[in-house]
Amino acid sequence: MAEPIEAFKNAFKIPELKSRILFTLFMLTLYRLGAHVPVPGVDGGALASMLGRGSGLLGFYDMFTGGAFSNATVFALGIMPYITASIILSLLVNVIPALEELQKQGQEGQRKINDYTRYGTIVLCIVQSVGIAVYLQGMGTEIVPQPGLFFIVLTMITLTTGTAFIMWLGEQITEHGIGNGMSLIIFIGIISGMPTALQNLFGLMGTGQISMVKALVLAAMMVFVVAAAVVITTGQRRIPVQYPRQVKGRRVSGGQRTYLPLRVNQAGVIPIIFASSILMLPEYVVRSLIIPWPWLETVINAALNPMGFWYNAIYAILIVFFSFFYTASTFRPAEMADNMKKYGGVLVGVRPGKATADYLSRVMTLITWSGSIFLAGVALVPIVIIQVLRVPDMHLAHYFGGTTLLILVGVALDTIKQIEQHLVMRHYEGFSSTRGGRIRSRRL
Repeated sequence: MAEPIEAFKNAFKIPELKSRILFTLFMLTLYRLGAHVPVPGVDGGALASMLGRGSGLLGFYDMFTGGAFSNATVFALGIMPYITASIILSLLVNVIPALEELQKQGQEGQRKINDYTRYGTIVLCIVQSVGIAVYLQGMGTEIVPQPGLFFIVLTMITLTTGTAFIMWLGEQITEHGIGNGMSLIIFIGIISGMPTALQNLFGLMGTGQISMVKALVLAAMMVFVVAAAVVITTGQRRIPVQYPRQVKGRRVSGGQRTYLPLRVNQAGVIPIIFASSILMLPEYVVRSLIIPWPWLETVINAALNPMGFWYNAIYAILIVFFSFFYTASTFRPAEMADNMKKYGGVLVGVRPGKATADYLSRVMTLITWSGSIFLAGVALVPIVIIQVLRVPDMHLAHYFGGTTLLILVGVALDTIKQIEQHLVMRHYEGFSSTRGGRIRSRRL
């Protein structure tokens, strides 16, 4: 325990690192302050009460915004439109030759792709904000006392501006702070809801709805999910690569064995975000429409029931599908094989060229199965908590298991690694004394 504490003390001994940490904390504070500025024309208290009674994936989305959606604040859309636009652009780079050429132009090309991502974010914000405005109007005058076109336009401008400001905060954190700004914004949004979740837990224990045994089981599941998330997040399959020895004058280089690391969870939490977005869209559309036939409304509500079997089965299948889809879009074995062949590197026991590409593709497919099934299992943990342990609070179930813990672990590890790099460069001990104080990936 002394090593992490000493590492944090050392972090504030380095002027540059200290300023980066303080800048990051200041920007995150601004984000939390903005999450309490209400949208004009919406009764935030009534909306929070209605969403608190359970609204499927909308409640799950609300956790990513730190309660900004349920309280109808200017940050209700959160950072998700930017993440969605980034994912779409990263996939289009592999499809559209012009974007692929931009990516090959280095820093200048990446700057243009970032501009396209910002434009795409604004477009998504406009579409989603209009949908949210119509959705809120459909809830009745108790939520929107004065509905109409003016309310829709005002909501669109307010929510789009709020997300644009969050996007700017995230970019400033990434450039001048520590860690990935967008990930930290999601991280702090989830963390902000944990005190309320613990308060709800003790309240349910006080009323007898959750026994002490169930509370201990929840704590054990939380520890298990966190431990599994650490293993999978840092897990790699290391492929041995041999480079030939080269003699240039008196200088000898190469002639050593290195490793090609293949991440078990190559896609991160992107498949869960994609699957959630797709399943959230029908709920937005259906709740915004007036269905004249009661029987059809009953069928649709049953199909959109987050506790239902088919709903969760489709959710798991979508997560596995997007895991393979995103991995196939970002992992290019043929290009890796050509680069190794160009520099004389060969996989031990595998012929160069096409055989190497086929081998890498086969290995990546196998480990992607492990990562995708783990993601699907983690995403369904809250459903297991609710159905098996009979926990009545869906928000509470998400905090004790599921995607939220996976995101928290991933962002925390990434931020700690960046802080540790600053410490090690200046000859300070990191958060672990193992191998020179570096937090290393696990070999699976």
